[in-house]
Amino acid sequence: MSEVFTPETVSTIAPVPPAVPLLERLRSRLRSLTPAERRVADVVLRDPLEVIHLSVTELAAAADTSSATVVRLCASIGLRGFQELKITLATQSIPSEKRVLDKVEAGDDTASVAHKVLTGTISAIEAAAAALDHDALDRLASAVLAADRVLFGAVGTSAPLAQDAAYRLTTIGIPATFIPDVHTQHVSARMLRPGDLFFAISHTGSTVETLAATRAARDAGAVTVAITSFRSSPLTETVDLSLVAGSAETAYRVEAMTSRIVHFAILDALYVTLTLRRGDTVDALALTEDVLIEHRI
Repeated sequence: MSEVFTPETVSTIAPVPPAVPLLERLRSRLRSLTPAERRVADVVLRDPLEVIHLSVTELAAAADTSSATVVRLCASIGLRGFQELKITLATQSIPSEKRVLDKVEAGDDTASVAHKVLTGTISAIEAAAAALDHDALDRLASAVLAADRVLFGAVGTSAPLAQDAAYRLTTIGIPATFIPDVHTQHVSARMLRPGDLFFAISHTGSTVETLAATRAARDAGAVTVAITSFRSSPLTETVDLSLVAGSAETAYRVEAMTSRIVHFAILDALYVTLTLRRGDTVDALALTEDVLIEHRI
């Protein structure tokens, strides 16, 4: 049985990483690592650039160990978690302009940067459309329609997506809420009941607060679903149903904007699907439009 990745797992992580380059630091610590941690270190040392593209679960699987072991290895070399491992690998291995967007060059002018960013986003959406699991989207729509109420869970840059999605479901008559405060979100998830649905949105699928709220909702008996960028992650291992839609720039950025745009598009596809499948959306939309008239000149 694999170890559980929890907030307690990261509580002992050293706050300040040493100045020694990461790969050198890792090699110097090999003899002091446990066998499982050494397997993780071997994977990182063998192909550090490939690790940048992995989720914590995928790295753990490549090393035949658990996500918790990956996090412990990060702590043992002075990192605050797996995300910092990836960021440090990118920082020390990839030029800064490449970490912003893979095809951007240091001498690019504004027009070139804008063109590359926009075409990169278009490519990411097209790739997501081609790879989308339509059966999973259909099952996700069915789960939302069957729920008594929907609670969204997300933090950071995924939070605005959750807030917008909850609002849009409300406009078609589906009881949906999003609570930005993570403590209140966690408590509200635990207060869900069988018949309710918890909808997590997370790029990495490894955010501690989102995982905690998702597990609380699962323990309460609610159906749990997620939209994320990685097929294998602590989140996809936790939920009943996941819809995976990633993007090429997930490897380098701390806060991957293109992945959020892809997730936004997927949520829009879900919204349209729900609108078509519900029988009373016309009345709900009419009420929404009537209210909005009061807020516009």
